[in-house]
Amino acid sequence: MEPVITRTLILLVLVTISTAAPLQDAAVEDGGTSPAAPDRCGGVEFDAIAPNEKGNTLFFKGDHVWNGFTGPAQLFSLHFKELNGPINAAFRMHNTENPNDHDHIYLFQDDKVCSYFNQTLEEGYPKQIQEDFPGVPTHLDAAVECPKGECMADSVLFFKGQDVHVYDIATKAVKTKTWSHLPSCTSAFRWLEHYYCFHGQNFTRFHPISGEVTGAYPKDARHYFMNCPNFGHRGDRKPLKCSNIKLNAATTDDGGRTYFFAGPIYIRVDTHRDGFHAFPITRAWKEANDGVDAVFSYDSKIYLIKGDQVYIYKADAHFTLIEGYPKTVKEELGIEGTVDAAFVCPTENIAHIIQGNSMRDVDLTATPRVISRDFPLPLSDIDAGLCGDDGIRLFKGSQFYYYESPRILAMGRIAPVASDITSALMGCED
Repeated sequence: MEPVITRTLILLVLVTISTAAPLQDAAVEDGGTSPAAPDRCGGVEFDAIAPNEKGNTLFFKGDHVWNGFTGPAQLFSLHFKELNGPINAAFRMHNTENPNDHDHIYLFQDDKVCSYFNQTLEEGYPKQIQEDFPGVPTHLDAAVECPKGECMADSVLFFKGQDVHVYDIATKAVKTKTWSHLPSCTSAFRWLEHYYCFHGQNFTRFHPISGEVTGAYPKDARHYFMNCPNFGHRGDRKPLKCSNIKLNAATTDDGGRTYFFAGPIYIRVDTHRDGFHAFPITRAWKEANDGVDAVFSYDSKIYLIKGDQVYIYKADAHFTLIEGYPKTVKEELGIEGTVDAAFVCPTENIAHIIQGNSMRDVDLTATPRVISRDFPLPLSDIDAGLCGDDGIRLFKGSQFYYYESPRILAMGRIAPVASDITSALMGCED
């Protein structure tokens, strides 16, 4: 969640489109609830950091907790009345296969673990760590959840010294790695697919599978994760008005991750509970260094189209360019000319390619791929297309047109009434 390095206007505004995001204008931190409350603007080494079930980030220090990126410290007992701080580690469980466990907050203290939901201690807790997480050591330094798609399986990373114990939630298997290149983490935090090791008042961003650190680190957390006087890096950038939105592409991959692309940046919007934040496209798709014209997902892959080139990435834990790409759009899809938008609907094998006021269908199971059908549209100058279980949205400027299905879109001769992009869709300012 570091600053986006490009200087274009759209980046300057999109990077701050969420009030839930850590990046805020530098402002005086509201003080603690008592003279004994710690001041995180003075430089705090947090005991643990974890989001709660509502998406609010909790920062733990001793017997105090900060609820969110702004505001004063509160007593630990106001949030978790059965437990006294300090704690060693915390994380929010990601386990969609088990709704009774998903989104629960786990707090670790010495050799014990507690599970909370809506600030209520679950029955049977506290437990010994080994009861819930066999093979995981006691007296941990940090912990962070790692969902499938970011790790190879739904997992938890437990830190102790330089060792990282990767716990597979489904199989309960533990693999231990040694990341001696990473600072000793006193807390760890996942935010919008990015992973942060906190140490002292600083943080270092790392890759959750390899532990690789890319970029200039460490960085002072007070510039990014809290509001403090004389800190912050956002300058005078203002939230983007929804009426000024203009997308270049949108897609939902097979893992359910939904991305919007605009200029040189992208945002992930299915994680809106935890906030919105813009990142350079090259952070996730490093070869796509000049923006995109259209994007679609198919068969656990994501297709990025720019000009007459198409880049195909494996949509695994992290996006990897398939060997031999980019190729020309003509060679890959049998399409010539500029592509304005593209989408593939769930469970379908047809890429719907929009060029001007035409929609051209390409059967992705065919070899070679060629245009199988060509339909005139009552619309033109479409910026992006997105198809989900609830239908199709075609974006044009700050509005979108809704269709129930590709068939209704193909048969339509009169454009439907356009709807405005709102804050509920992508976190802009209404």
